[in-house]
Amino acid sequence: MTTKYIFFTGGVVSSVGKGVTAAALGRLLKERGISVAVQKLDPYINVDPGTMSPYQHGEVFVLDDGAETDLDLGHYERFIDNRLNRACNITTGQVYAEVISKERRGDYLGGTIQVIPHITNEIKHRIGMVTKTTNADVVLVEVGGTVGDIESLPFLESIRQLRSDLGRKNTMYIHVTWLPYISATDEIKTKPTQHSVRELRSIGITPDMIIARSDTPVDESLREKIALFCDVNKKAVVPMVTAPILYEVPLLLEKAGVGDYVLKRLHLQQTKEPDWRIWQQLVSETSCEKPSVCVALVGKYVELHDAYLSVRESLKHAALHNGVEVNIKWIHSAEVTPENAKELLSEVDGILVPGGFGSRGVEGKITAARYARENKIPYLGLCLGMQCMAIDFARHIFNDQTADSAEFNHSTKYPVINLMLEQRNITDMGGTMRLGLYPCKLLPGSKAALAYQSEHVEERHRHRFEFNNEYRKTFEEHGMLFSGVSPDEMLVEIAELKDHPFMVGTQFHPEFLSRPNRPHPLFMSFMDAICVQAEIEPVKLII
Repeated sequence: MTTKYIFFTGGVVSSVGKGVTAAALGRLLKERGISVAVQKLDPYINVDPGTMSPYQHGEVFVLDDGAETDLDLGHYERFIDNRLNRACNITTGQVYAEVISKERRGDYLGGTIQVIPHITNEIKHRIGMVTKTTNADVVLVEVGGTVGDIESLPFLESIRQLRSDLGRKNTMYIHVTWLPYISATDEIKTKPTQHSVRELRSIGITPDMIIARSDTPVDESLREKIALFCDVNKKAVVPMVTAPILYEVPLLLEKAGVGDYVLKRLHLQQTKEPDWRIWQQLVSETSCEKPSVCVALVGKYVELHDAYLSVRESLKHAALHNGVEVNIKWIHSAEVTPENAKELLSEVDGILVPGGFGSRGVEGKITAARYARENKIPYLGLCLGMQCMAIDFARHIFNDQTADSAEFNHSTKYPVINLMLEQRNITDMGGTMRLGLYPCKLLPGSKAALAYQSEHVEERHRHRFEFNNEYRKTFEEHGMLFSGVSPDEMLVEIAELKDHPFMVGTQFHPEFLSRPNRPHPLFMSFMDAICVQAEIEPVKLII
């Protein structure tokens, strides 16, 4: 079967929900037996988001093959439950770097390099690479940014050309737009959507479907108006009111008939009937009133919650499956001190310290780890969070507050965290860390092994520094268990305290593999311990 392509563009404002819409539609198609792949086209000139500030970009989502990608790929994986690869995220930086590299080699035979056809041809080539690695029936392609952005024009031109290259029956354009509400007149306005579609049509793309996002209900007359002025079938104008539960979006699209419409438009044959029982149960359980627990998330970028998007979702997944509601207390690590730690943390049921880079706010993370250790509060440390747990433990057993990571203090007497050997001669910052999926061997009987119910796992990594093996024996003698190590036993992957209800740190990022219908085992065990701390009997969700 010829691969079909669905292209998503955005109008009126950014962050309108293209990624969630694409992910939700992917779920609709998968429920019908259609194999799907998803791809994000990002217009920034960075090669990838790996060197970008979380304040600028939010979370960097790491894939199995080590690709550092846009956070929307996290939405794709959580909704569709497919493992993606580096071909699924294209940036302007990647495209221009490849074209310039070819020009330097003389591949263009001395020709003048231009946006059309050289840049657009490279974009089309990279869009086609997805099918070579996934064999998908349908590829969902999200174009980042908003129609009218100068950065997005080469991508829009490329997807315009693909309709001619592939044929109309193999391509579909979905425009996700915003309907602003004017409170002074109590009206929802369609004019920005009309202008957005006009801009898109001036580029040569006519949308086949419009997803009209709104914070308030959209009546039938507005659908008719959008259909008329934007030259779109009325059935293909889909109002999408902001959902209180993110995972309700696929159900809303199903109710609106989007899945059946797309199949008919692309001449696809479904091979099974959609079964939404598990998804409906998830949404139903999420909306039910439940006992609540409080988890302190002590991070460096808490002003932008999207910097910890996968961590937040993983906590929600685990809480849902334990029959509780999780309230996240966002605490900036730079504000945590030994003097105010009790004030900030005494009322929480669990403490989570996520990853990060650089020295800013690290002492606050170490203080949070110390408070969790001394007060027997369930603790989960992710990447830097595990390293902060090790630094605190070193300061405790050596009775020396100068114990540290070599990342933050090159002259420390106790460098319990040190740069990995293979990282010591690397100068380029982008894409050079230990990235992607690596195996881990678990110690039988440990909290980690009991959580996973396995002796071997594979997890996604993103780091340069590791636990210093010179201190392993001393740490073990004082009560720390290294319950997860690399198969050659040279790298510490999981550390936990023996005499603590739950104090576990991972060098990897388990949050990248948590799913709403399949929470990550470590987050589940963390939530189990939190329920014990809060004196709540968990009610396990069985699906």
